[in-house]
Amino acid sequence: MLNMNQRNVDYIARYNERSSYPLVDNKLKTKLVVAEYGVKTPRLLQIVRQQHEISHFREMAEDLEGFAIKPAKGSGGKGITVITGRDGEDYIKASGSRVDSSFLERHLTNILAGLYSLAGTPDVAIVENLVESAPSLARYSHQGVPDIRIVVFRGYPVMAMLRLATTASDGKANLHQGAVGVGLDIGSGRSLNAVQFNRPITLHPDTGLALENIQIEAWDEMLEMASRCYEATGLGYMGVDLVVDANEGPLLLELNARPGLAIQMANGKGLLPRLRTIEALKRPHFTPLERSRFAMEKFASF
Repeated sequence: MLNMNQRNVDYIARYNERSSYPLVDNKLKTKLVVAEYGVKTPRLLQIVRQQHEISHFREMAEDLEGFAIKPAKGSGGKGITVITGRDGEDYIKASGSRVDSSFLERHLTNILAGLYSLAGTPDVAIVENLVESAPSLARYSHQGVPDIRIVVFRGYPVMAMLRLATTASDGKANLHQGAVGVGLDIGSGRSLNAVQFNRPITLHPDTGLALENIQIEAWDEMLEMASRCYEATGLGYMGVDLVVDANEGPLLLELNARPGLAIQMANGKGLLPRLRTIEALKRPHFTPLERSRFAMEKFASF
């Protein structure tokens, strides 16, 4: 198993250039840079950089049924507000609660003030098109869009998990808050093992659905997308968070230069042997497609 010190010293410090961090610590910069490498993200509806621009938000959102407001420099899902519907003048959040436009405008003000940013510094708010999860995955999650975290090392996808929101996680796909982590076979995109609060489970605590035999759609495409993020950022060790949209297919949500280690618990396997396999390669593969295909063959049930 890879421990925290090994991750920090042997992989993050060694393979991640500090100059690349701003690209992944800022969601807006991430969207712009990965687009140049053919990696799709949710459609950008508005960027709010200054307080006076908030007045344009109400006009922009007037006819929208759903959207997501995110702090560009937020982390761990903090400050993200997802609107899934409308009822008259009210906006319906993913949790089912109602808010009005003044609530959302205050939220935008808080984002600009840096309430959710990594260092408390002034931030930028981005408004994105609502992600509609593919029905095959949406049914497993509770009040939140399920996403897929893929750890990419030197451009190779080495481990993956599906994250499912729960009541405990307040609709967020955050394992520390109580989301379910489902380990995925790199070779096929099928579920292997599932945990909540680092304890093995077989059924989703809210939906009651069995977590075995889940199959991720467009798995080959998702691995290649994750691999492409290496060229886009130059980061040697990172977490790539993707979602399968019902209309757009695989989309990148965000990148993480310091991905957590809970993915090992979800898979019931350690990262270290896979990382060392990549480090031992005498002739690395040059294209994202070659790297993702190598990983699918090498790490299938590894």
